[in-house]
Amino acid sequence: MHKTRLVGCIDGAKSQLGYVEIDPSGRYGRFREILGKGAMKTVYKAFDEVHGMEVAWNQVKVNDVFNSPEELQRLYSEVHLLKSLNHESIIRLYAAWIDIHRRTFNFITELVTSGNLREYRKKYQRLDMRAIKNWARQILHGLAYLHEHNPPVIHRDLKCDNIFVNGHLGQVKIGDFGLAAVLRNSQHAHSVIGTPEFMAPELYEEDYNELVDIYAFGMCVLEMLTSEYPYSECSNPAQIYKKVTSGKLPEAFYRIQDAEAQRFVRKCLENVSKRLPAKELLHDPFLASYEEDLLPLPVVPCKKLSPKGIEAELVPPVEADLTRNTYMLITGTMDPEDDTIFLKVQISDKDGM
Repeated sequence: MHKTRLVGCIDGAKSQLGYVEIDPSGRYGRFREILGKGAMKTVYKAFDEVHGMEVAWNQVKVNDVFNSPEELQRLYSEVHLLKSLNHESIIRLYAAWIDIHRRTFNFITELVTSGNLREYRKKYQRLDMRAIKNWARQILHGLAYLHEHNPPVIHRDLKCDNIFVNGHLGQVKIGDFGLAAVLRNSQHAHSVIGTPEFMAPELYEEDYNELVDIYAFGMCVLEMLTSEYPYSECSNPAQIYKKVTSGKLPEAFYRIQDAEAQRFVRKCLENVSKRLPAKELLHDPFLASYEEDLLPLPVVPCKKLSPKGIEAELVPPVEADLTRNTYMLITGTMDPEDDTIFLKVQISDKDGM
């Protein structure tokens, strides 16, 4: 009877907070809002009461995978692997458990705000090359982190659908490690699995290493550049297989307009014997010039405030940008008695007013 009353109290608190479910520790509360839905799992918005932040609650109905031990093993592998990873370009995993009564497998991950990179790129068609370089660098840093593990971690299903975006930060993160394999007793893995459009030729030979992720990364960059899915000219996987194994690149590759970008993608799609690892690709001129390509942030002439209100230069004057016609001056005084600052901002318009 006491147990029934306790459950009733929890259910009441749960509904008051807007939760439809709470994890066994009482730390995470799940909302009804669905963030995404795949073949195996549904992702809901949830809240972490300890850190006071929104998180993603990933839920899989155990019945959906009971008849397929391989699918269940994939799920366990993903959770086990994610727990060990800690990198800014990799989706973080916080907790995981099985709910026997609801027959669900649940895990809490970091929340990303803007969906996957494929959808994001379609949404924003006008994109500067510097944005693509920024994303590429972040993904490569994540791959370098994975591949430098001992033994290395191979994602094996890298594609824009499995890269997620925090659009307000210009930040991308690698996720969905359900197909990832840790190379254990040898430097090669042994199974043909992945998405055909992003699979390196050697994957079909069932004898490969972490460089298959670099090939897939090249296809991701190709999609970022063209907004086209690789090998979209093919109507079935058999046609893709024939092209890939014969070394024929997707038609979209020849529609990359920037010669330097095309050279970089070609470098990622090289035969495995010539393909460079992530750590070396990060030094490629296409990406190394990223910071130089960025426009400098505008520097506003400002004054350092002294207690007596005397103005002093805080930064040296900069040459005016002749393409702009707005000038802003900030002056101010400090009152040491009540520790307040009075600021006066003057902005001239194009007519000098």
